[in-house]
Amino acid sequence: MTDQPSIEDEQYQDHVLQGVSRTFALTIPQLPEALRRVIGNAYLLCRITDTIEDDSALSSAQTRQLSDMFADVVCGNASAEEFAQKLYPLLSNHTIPAEHDLIRNTPAVIRVTHSFNAAQRKALERCVRIMAKGMADYQETESLDGLKDLPAMNQYCYYVAGVVGEMLTELFCDYSGEINAHKPALMKLSVSFGQGLQMTNILKDIWDDRKRGACWLPQDIFLKYGFHLPDMQPGMKDTRFQAGLAELLGIAKGHLQNALIYTSLIPLHEKGIRRFCLWAIGMAILTLNKINKHRDFSEGAQVKISRNNVKTTIALTSLFASNDWILELLFRLTSRNLPAAEHHSEVLSGTP
Repeated sequence: MTDQPSIEDEQYQDHVLQGVSRTFALTIPQLPEALRRVIGNAYLLCRITDTIEDDSALSSAQTRQLSDMFADVVCGNASAEEFAQKLYPLLSNHTIPAEHDLIRNTPAVIRVTHSFNAAQRKALERCVRIMAKGMADYQETESLDGLKDLPAMNQYCYYVAGVVGEMLTELFCDYSGEINAHKPALMKLSVSFGQGLQMTNILKDIWDDRKRGACWLPQDIFLKYGFHLPDMQPGMKDTRFQAGLAELLGIAKGHLQNALIYTSLIPLHEKGIRRFCLWAIGMAILTLNKINKHRDFSEGAQVKISRNNVKTTIALTSLFASNDWILELLFRLTSRNLPAAEHHSEVLSGTP
């Protein structure tokens, strides 16, 4: 069993969060105090898992081995120090300095992880185990050809984000008996919520991913319009490609509608949890709008939302955090120019 976390470990967690995610450094402090620490830690565990998968200097075998080892570290069955010593020297410049720092300080993060209650630890361990295995599976097959079909994309989104939605729901339910009363509905919707956010990231990062040899788009959606994904080029004006993109924008919008239903099941007085959810939904919708307006974009920076847009989203959703009717209206207004949501965004089931 690991030592109890020190004040320095707790401070390190707060500090590194600022460096590895602007968005989560913004949204996590909105949560009730009882959830902030565990969800901040959960985010860092997911970020470490993601760093293993993302660093192009690692071979598939190394990715698989390190992913399995990290899952064991989280469960308390392997040494965080050994893991950090093994991974840190292998990282390339592709991994940002803040992530290098996070890997080096994995033991501090893990000491915090191991201080949580049994239900919290179980939720974190399950999430990391499923994510680590799923990401390693997909990394072994990544190519510029894209994924076989929409179900393969759904599965990828589950491993990367749906499982995170389930973990957050477990943590919310552990925190509040009132939220726990809606657990079955929330668990189903949480997978769809995760997929909406992940699809937004996939669409925003199409060209950045392509530069590093990956494509997470589903071939079948584009083949329907007569377009082959290996023919993709940045700045695509091809109407067949843009038609496929439009269909995926509609599917993502449908998942974000489910995310709003999820949020409406959170008690009205839990404004912090609602803000945490609403800010993510609002920023995702604005990003989809930018992609929709510039379907021929050639790099992620062109569809990044402005700081002013972020501020407006935060102000509006915070003001109406406990008014479901107005939130629904805001969603309809901000997403009105997006393609219609296809039937594909029905609530997805959980564990594959």
